[in-house]
Amino acid sequence: MNIKPEFKILSVTPTLIEVEFIRPETFNQEFNIGSYIKIPDDKEEKNFIVGIIESYAINTEKSQLKDIETIKEDKTKSFVLKVQPIGMLSNKEGKVGFQRGFRNIPIPPVDDIRLVDKTELRQIYDCNLKAYEKFTFSKLSQNKGVEVPVNGNLFFNKHIAIIGATGSGKSHTTAKVIQNAVSLKNDNFTGLNNSHVIIFDIHSEYKQAFPKSNCIGINELILPYWLLTSEELIELFIDTEANDHNQRNVFKEAVIDSRKRHFKGTDIDRDKIHFDSSLYFDIHEVLNHAIEKNTEMQQGARGLKQGPLNGKLENFVSRLENKLNDRRFEFLLGDICKNISFEETLRQFTGYKFRKKGEANVTILDLSGIPFEVLSITVSLISRILFEFGYFYKKNRENEGVTEIKKTVEAPMLLVFEEAHKYVPQSDLAKFRASKQSIERIAKEGRKYGISLLIASQRPSEVSTTIFAQCSNFIAMRLTNPDDQNYVKKLLPDTLGGLTDNLPVLRTGEALLIGDAIEIPSIVQIDRCELEPSSSDIPYLEKWSEQWFDVDFKKIVTDWEK
Repeated sequence: MNIKPEFKILSVTPTLIEVEFIRPETFNQEFNIGSYIKIPDDKEEKNFIVGIIESYAINTEKSQLKDIETIKEDKTKSFVLKVQPIGMLSNKEGKVGFQRGFRNIPIPPVDDIRLVDKTELRQIYDCNLKAYEKFTFSKLSQNKGVEVPVNGNLFFNKHIAIIGATGSGKSHTTAKVIQNAVSLKNDNFTGLNNSHVIIFDIHSEYKQAFPKSNCIGINELILPYWLLTSEELIELFIDTEANDHNQRNVFKEAVIDSRKRHFKGTDIDRDKIHFDSSLYFDIHEVLNHAIEKNTEMQQGARGLKQGPLNGKLENFVSRLENKLNDRRFEFLLGDICKNISFEETLRQFTGYKFRKKGEANVTILDLSGIPFEVLSITVSLISRILFEFGYFYKKNRENEGVTEIKKTVEAPMLLVFEEAHKYVPQSDLAKFRASKQSIERIAKEGRKYGISLLIASQRPSEVSTTIFAQCSNFIAMRLTNPDDQNYVKKLLPDTLGGLTDNLPVLRTGEALLIGDAIEIPSIVQIDRCELEPSSSDIPYLEKWSEQWFDVDFKKIVTDWEK
């Protein structure tokens, strides 16, 4: 007698289906947590509810045995599967379709439950995607023979979050996504495609993965201070904790005067110049003005007397002088900033020809050498420049009478913020204010102007909630910190129940892929990079077991003193 396994639906809610699995030892297909099953929605079996197995347990309620170990050995035992319904699979005249969400299971339910096979999985992932929309960088973890494509337009247009603890493969995943994007070609043309990716690389990891990129370190970066906003200028030059109105007033007055002095337009336009105008001013003129005010003597009734600010700007003058004499700030305050045009500033960040650098799909901003006290301002200024570039480009195209969206944004960009918790944290401290404002603005408005974000972080619970709230696609890798796990569970756009419980036990390179761009939430294995980012893991035991190494201290000190 051929005894077959039996499935019985026990209960149904909009987010959970409980299924009793009877005689599991006779089931000849392999399945486990994360496997997909299909439940007939009608007796003709043309429509199926597709669900993912969240968890399972031995059904102890029906057993008359008391001892759990004895129950495990009992061949008549059954299992209760908890299944998360995710969508409807249809097959009409041989044409497969899939739609998220599901209708109620009919009463009485059809208990002919089956596993979704490899062919059906491929059909589910592919059925709603046109060939030119497919973008792939991973395979299904449960079945490596199934590629998991996403809708590339939705993936890059709606902001991406890649989150995972140290060692989970986060940097590798970020690099793989970008490598696949810059290699796309819709025709047999030679040369670069039209992708523009700007990586804010805080640990100098990505140059190795993108040897043809334009890598801009602190020795190549030119970021003119006169493009800073009034808030950023005050943060850089004024002791904000002192709340000294005299410093602010003198500084504002000197900046406006210098902008007007160097302006070459009409008198009418000169009168419109204000503190926030993105026009050149000479910071040394500002310093001289502050020194004059600090040492000013005025004619009084009985001879010379000290001016109203005499001696009251000592800290301000000292702060300005220290900043201008600090070689670490050469990229921001040095003479090189006087000799770069606004157009050149834009070119160096967008991958276009800039001085000795050629065109490149990927621009790496190596922030590892940027002084921490100006890291937020640096990130803020570059981010804002790129956002406003997108805004004015689209505006100019619309003024030319172009209305088709594809032609108003012809060079969309992806801004990649590695270790985002370090410059867009939840903290409200003044030192993070500039970068938070710029990046949060891009998160909320950037898509309209072809500026998208990829936010990567090992501490998602510390990243600005505004940033993550705007992300519609998540690649969640292994997370071991309970705060991060709970935070991510609240962020994810789908109700996944037990599936998110996999976060702390995912293997290196595995991820929960979920969002608007993918048909069904999936645990995937990220494909390997062609060239990998630099690993931050030092082989301590290997290095310590080698012969004693003499360090060249003079060379280190020379570089340090520069």
